[in-house]
Amino acid sequence: MGKHKVGAVFLAGVLAMGIVMTGCSGKDETEGKTVIEMVQYKPEAVDIFEQFQDEFNATHDDIYLKIDSPNDAMTILKTRFIREDNPDIIGIGGDINYSNFLDADMLMDISDFEGLNDIKEKYLEMNKDLEYVPKDGVYAVPYMANAAGILFNRDMFEEHGWEVPTTWTEFTNLCDQIQSEGIQPLYFGFKDTWTTLAPWNAIAVSLCDSDLTYQVNSGETTFAENYREVAEKEKALLAYGQKDPVSQGYNDACTAFARGTSAMFTIGSYAISQIKSVNPDMNIGSFVFPANEDADKNVLNSGNDLMFCVMKDCKNKEAAYEVLSYMLEDENVKKYLNAQSAVPCKKGDFEITPELEEMRDYIENGIVADYQDHHYPSEMSVDAMIQTYLMDDSADATDTFMKRFDKEWIRYNRDVVAKVKAYEEGNDHE
Repeated sequence: MGKHKVGAVFLAGVLAMGIVMTGCSGKDETEGKTVIEMVQYKPEAVDIFEQFQDEFNATHDDIYLKIDSPNDAMTILKTRFIREDNPDIIGIGGDINYSNFLDADMLMDISDFEGLNDIKEKYLEMNKDLEYVPKDGVYAVPYMANAAGILFNRDMFEEHGWEVPTTWTEFTNLCDQIQSEGIQPLYFGFKDTWTTLAPWNAIAVSLCDSDLTYQVNSGETTFAENYREVAEKEKALLAYGQKDPVSQGYNDACTAFARGTSAMFTIGSYAISQIKSVNPDMNIGSFVFPANEDADKNVLNSGNDLMFCVMKDCKNKEAAYEVLSYMLEDENVKKYLNAQSAVPCKKGDFEITPELEEMRDYIENGIVADYQDHHYPSEMSVDAMIQTYLMDDSADATDTFMKRFDKEWIRYNRDVVAKVKAYEEGNDHE
């Protein structure tokens, strides 16, 4: 038998096998159903999203939900957008990417989605602040938030009789006291530059307006006029950490804190799972960064960690809304909370994860503000700028940093500034 004939027989066999296998497995599970594809950006939540997908498909005869949770979701999404191969729903964070997608007119106005009535107003407002210029409509369903302040070792605090501070002076006095007892107050992972933004954001929310970037873009103020105290207070933290704060990265800092090397760690709730992977039994607490001398002016740094947007070109709006409604069912919100130790954006009687108990009043009463860095373009590399500033021992370090911040802002936000200026001028004529 010639080789071409052998190949043909082999191919026929493979095809026949495929037919048999298809027959064994039954018809395509999407047949006759409206397929809704979601791409979500949190790979650490892949297990719970797989559960959501399976449970949704088991309970819906007319819609098939396909959820992808890739490791580099943003890069994949942007590539797909260029190819005009959009999913129906995207699960993203409330940051500059959302601002850019909204500015590019890629997201559907979902104002008529009834589930929005169940979302806490503060988290809806955060998304309005992320608009480069005010825009009619609602374009995202806030699902889960996180909370960032200062993690602390509860057992260590109880053993030494230390109290959770509520003002800046109380906090620095506590750090001095901890040091005097031979214990390191703080630990930093500033080798990974993004970790410099953790204390930066947690301090800034209490000292600056949540719409500061819009004020700067419209020419009302400058960052130098608003960020000086934020910068100086973050720099003051260095006196209470290890000698070389840029020698260790995020994982190193989580491990050190988990092993009791420091009493506190200036990081968000997102670090808890990493810390507990080192020390599962660690009794972790978390308090709001006491950036003010007036405790009543302190605000919890909390932003939209996960929200759902329907793409504007989604052809099956009602089916997409059905998926969103399913995600917002109380039972599913609770499942996500249990899996990820998050803060729910939905109104209701949901349990606060035990590690965030000290933040309960802020969470329940909406005394929260978004991360300032959610407004920063990644190209500006603010985290690296902060790291450079923190390592600058010169007398004019803060002046240099403030000037650079405003200069770099104009450089990387020229188009946005022009857009805001045009909007403001247009409104002046109305």
